[in-house]
Amino acid sequence: MAAGPEDGLEKSAMLLLSLGEDAAAEVLKHLGPREVQKLGHAMAAIKSVPRDRIEQLIDEVEAHAAKGAGLSADENMIRAMLTKALGDDKAANLIGRILQGGDTAGIESLKWMDAATVADLIKNEHPQIVATILVHLEYDHAGEILKLFTERLRNDVLLRIATLDGVQPVALRELNEAMARMMAGASASVKKAAMGGIRHAAEILNFVGQAAETSIVDNVREYDPDLAQKILDEMFVFENLLDVDDRGIQLLLREIQSDSLILALKGASPELREKIFKNMSQRAAEMLKEDLESKGPVRLSEVEAEQKEIIKIARRLADEGQIQLGGKGAEDQMI
Repeated sequence: MAAGPEDGLEKSAMLLLSLGEDAAAEVLKHLGPREVQKLGHAMAAIKSVPRDRIEQLIDEVEAHAAKGAGLSADENMIRAMLTKALGDDKAANLIGRILQGGDTAGIESLKWMDAATVADLIKNEHPQIVATILVHLEYDHAGEILKLFTERLRNDVLLRIATLDGVQPVALRELNEAMARMMAGASASVKKAAMGGIRHAAEILNFVGQAAETSIVDNVREYDPDLAQKILDEMFVFENLLDVDDRGIQLLLREIQSDSLILALKGASPELREKIFKNMSQRAAEMLKEDLESKGPVRLSEVEAEQKEIIKIARRLADEGQIQLGGKGAEDQMI
């Protein structure tokens, strides 16, 4: 079985630490804000690692691990590594949160902040400004932030995102002014981009949770039933994998770790489980069934987290043209 997400994160952190500052910095340059933040926290949490544990990592690490009996991370090493990878400004923002909890500035800095911090910063801004900020963030990050708003603000912001037709210069000026206020006078540098729209609203809704999602969609439906249906048509949830053809399921399974699939299927319908089983070899399906039966109770939040990760993989494959997805509203469409 493949390693679980937490185990994989810890091993990744150990690998980076064992590579040294320069090599690790080159790796970090190719990762996104969320990945760097997770790895930064994981590295900061590592106190010491025995040599035999290091030697169990991939061959590339052994040459580095053989030079010492173990490894440990200190603040200076993490600071130097992140600075080389990200530059002074971004590294200062991230280091401040990981090691000291410092302040950050600018729209790019929001991408490096946790959802609760961002929500607290922008919740009192005009909903149009909040919507403009959220469309500049990753879908899952924006969804986490949206969940923390009041129901009224959630509904208002999502409606504005769904009806947003690009980000105009005036809106960006308002955003810059808002960011300046929020970040103690620091200026924000934001490029005009074609963001917002139905797909963007749907992607964010995929990450807000069932209760908030229902409330938001109901609110949009009151405003514009056709718009609400279009958003539903663009949404994709784990059970929609039933609508993916067998070839698509097989391609998807190649991208998913076993532990992740087990957790995700704990919350799946019997029909979806059977669809997954029939697209695996008989031996693999039997092993998966045994693992599901032997897996003890798990938290719903863990199941939903793994399902969301698989949805993200499915979305990527769909965007690459390898598979076709059906949205939540697919069953209501006439053919």
